[in-house]
Amino acid sequence: MTPHLPTLLAAALLLHSAPAAQPNVLLICVDDLKPTIAAYGDPLAKTPNIDRLAKRGLLFESAYTNQAVCSPSRNALMTSLRPQTLGIYDLPTNFRKAAPDTVTLAQHFRLHGYRTEAMGKIFHHGHGNGEDTASWSIPHWSAKAPAYALPESNQNKRPGKNGDRGPATEKAPAEDTFYADGQVALEAVKRLQSAAQKPADPFFLAVGFIRPHLPFVAPQKYWDLYNSADIPMPQVTEPPKDSPTYAGQFGGELRQYSDMPPEGNIDDATTRRLIHGYYAATSYMDAQLGLVLDALDQTGLAENTIIVLWGDHGWHLGDHRFWCKHTNYEQATHIPLIVSAPGKTHAAKTTALVETVDIYPTLVEIAGLPARPGLDGKSFAPVLADPTAKTRDSIIHVYPRNDLLGRAIRTARYRMVEWKKPGAPAADAEFELYDYQTDPLETQNLAAKNPSVLAELKAILATHPEAKPQLKAQKTDAKTTKTKSAPKDRAAAFKKRDTNNDNKLTLEEFLLNQPDPDEAPKRFPKFDANQDGTLSPEEYIHSGKPKP
Repeated sequence: MTPHLPTLLAAALLLHSAPAAQPNVLLICVDDLKPTIAAYGDPLAKTPNIDRLAKRGLLFESAYTNQAVCSPSRNALMTSLRPQTLGIYDLPTNFRKAAPDTVTLAQHFRLHGYRTEAMGKIFHHGHGNGEDTASWSIPHWSAKAPAYALPESNQNKRPGKNGDRGPATEKAPAEDTFYADGQVALEAVKRLQSAAQKPADPFFLAVGFIRPHLPFVAPQKYWDLYNSADIPMPQVTEPPKDSPTYAGQFGGELRQYSDMPPEGNIDDATTRRLIHGYYAATSYMDAQLGLVLDALDQTGLAENTIIVLWGDHGWHLGDHRFWCKHTNYEQATHIPLIVSAPGKTHAAKTTALVETVDIYPTLVEIAGLPARPGLDGKSFAPVLADPTAKTRDSIIHVYPRNDLLGRAIRTARYRMVEWKKPGAPAADAEFELYDYQTDPLETQNLAAKNPSVLAELKAILATHPEAKPQLKAQKTDAKTTKTKSAPKDRAAAFKKRDTNNDNKLTLEEFLLNQPDPDEAPKRFPKFDANQDGTLSPEEYIHSGKPKP
C-alpha cells in the first residue's frame, strides 16, 4: 500500500531536520618532520601511509611553521597565537604565563561537547614545560619507552645541559613497540576502538609522534628500506652569500650527542649516516601512522572524521652546513600539512600559503563550531573546497638569535627577513631577501641588490604588529619562593569561569585557563568546603576558607 503524501512529506521533513552527526577530529602531530615524503615529490622516501592519507585529502605544498622550534610552534597550533603575539620564543615558558585565559584548540572542542584526548607529544614536554590539563577530558597519556635499544648506545653518554646524550643514530633488531612511537600508535588504536563504541559522542583525538626527532632511532628494517649509496647529500654546503653571520645554525642540538663533533665540519660519512637515519626514522613513524589509519577505517569512524597531519617545523640536513631547525630558512620553516575532511577535496594538492596558526580556525569552521575571537589564524576552509583558492598572499614566521628577532615574510616567490630587537626602530634592522624562482636553494642574499622587492616586503611586514620581547620569568620572593603577582578580582574571575551562569563552578569550569594546569586540579577539593562537587562563589573567592 502506497503511503499518503502527507506521511511521506512528514518523513522527509523529519529526515531533513535531523542534525548531522558532529565530525570527529584526529590530529596527528609529528616532531621535526620536513616534507621528505613521497607524496611531496621526494623520490627516495618510503612513506606509504602518509601517501595514502594524501590520496584521501588535500596536500598543502606551501605550509609554514610560525617558528622553527618545538614549543612555540605547538603553541601556535593549539592557541592560534603567533610567538610574537605571546612573546614566547623559548622552550621553558608555558603559553599560559603570557595568555592565562586562552582557550586552546582542544579546549574549544571540549567546551562544545567533544571528548578530547591526547597521547604522545602535543604540547612541548621538558625544559620545565608540559601538557595543558584544561585542554583534555582525561589526563594526557605518555609512552614509557627508553631512548635506545642497544647496550652500546647507552654506554659512554656525553653529559649536556639538557641531560646525558647517547649517539645520534641507532639501528637495532627491535620491535616497533620498543620505541615510544610504536606504543603511542597502539594506544591510539585502543582509543579509536573505544570511541567506536560511543558513536553519539564526538571526539577530538590528538596523537603525537616523536620521530624523526633526534636521536634518529628506528628498527633495523626501516634502515634497510634505503641503500646508503642512494642517500641524497647536501647540494649547497656554504651559508647564503652576504647573509648575516648569525642567521644560520650549525647544529648545536645535534652536537650534544656523544658521537658528534662538538664543533667544526661534519664529514661526509657522518652526514650520510645522519640523513639515512632521518629517512629511516620517518619511515618508522609512517608505519605507526598506518596502524592508526587502519584502526580508523576498521572501526567505521573514517567517514565522519577530519584528519590533520601536521609537522611542527622542518629540519636542516647539512644544507648550508646547517643542522637541526632553529633558522628562518626554507628547510627549517617549510612543513608538511595534509587535511582530509568529509565532503571536502581529496587526492589533490594546493599551493595556497598557510601558517600553523590557521589550523585552529579552520578546524572550528569545518566542524561547525562557533568561531573564536582574537586568533591570529585565518581559516583556510575555502581552500579545502577549492584547491585553487587562497586565503593569504603572504605568511609570517620568526626566529630569535641572541637579542635579535628575525621576522620573515614569505610570499609565493620571495622571503624577506628583518633582524632587529623587538621594539627597535626599523632603521636599525639588517635584512635578508631570497628569490625562490631564480635561487631555490638560497645561495645569495639579495637584500642589497633588489631594493624594490625589499621595499614591497617591508610594506607587508609593516601591516603586522610589532613583536613582543621574550616574556621574562616573574621574580620570586626569596623568603616564600612564591611568585609575586597583582591581587586578582576573584569575584570577576568566578563569573568569567561560570560559563553556563548557574552560579557554581564544576571542575571543568574551575580548570578553565588556569595558569598552572598541573597543580590546579589539586586545589579544587580544598576549595570545595561542603564537598558537593561544585564551588559556590564564596568557596571560590575565599579558597574554601571561612569568610573573614
